[in-house]
Amino acid sequence: MTDQAAIDGFLAEKKLAVVGVSHDRNKFGNIVYRRLKAHGIEVFAVNPKINVIEGDFCFPNLAALPEPVGGVVIVVPPEETKQVVIDAAASGIKRIWMQPGAESDEAVRFCEEHGIEVIQGLCIMTLSGS
Repeated sequence: MTDQAAIDGFLAEKKLAVVGVSHDRNKFGNIVYRRLKAHGIEVFAVNPKINVIEGDFCFPNLAALPEPVGGVVIVVPPEETKQVVIDAAASGIKRIWMQPGAESDEAVRFCEEHGIEVIQGLCIMTLSGS
C-alpha cells in the first residue's frame, strides 16, 4: 500500500518526467504529459522513438534530460519498467510513480532497495485534480 506522504510529496514536485509518452493524444502517456503540464508542472517527455511531442522536445532517456527532475511517471509495459527505475536511480531521482499497467514487482524491489519512493496501484490522474 502506498502511503499518503509519498503521494503528497510526488504531487508537490514542480519538475517531472513522463517515460512512455506517445504521439497519440488518446494514449495514456500523452494524456498524463498534457495534464501535468496544464497544472503548471514542468514536464519532460521521454521516449527513444519520438523526437517531438506536443511541440516539445522528447528525450531518449532520463540521462538525456537537460536538468534534474523530482520524479518520474512511468507509462511503459512492465518488462521495461525495471530499466526505467535503474536509469532513474543513476540520475539521482528518488520518486517513481508506476501507472497501472506499468507495475513490475522486480522494479518495486529495486526501488525499495535503493531508497526510491515508489507509488503503484493508483492512477496519477485520479489524484492530481486532473
